[in-house]
Amino acid sequence: MKISARNTLKGKVKHIEHGAVNTEVTLELPGGMEIVAIITKKSVASLGLATGKDAYAVIKASNVMIGVDH
Repeated sequence: MKISARNTLKGKVKHIEHGAVNTEVTLELPGGMEIVAIITKKSVASLGLATGKDAYAVIKASNVMIGVDH
């Protein structure tokens, strides 16, 4: 796989929660951190996503914001 996004995180699908149109996919990264993405149900089927399957979180953003607690 070769893509233009610089931030790719490999993990395993931990949980898939189907909604009416979209699906929430939780990916567990090495070390136990999790990242959640909301994608279409069609994309879940097309990618063959299932619990326990390896997958990548691909992050491409023009702006990344950072905040801190006061």
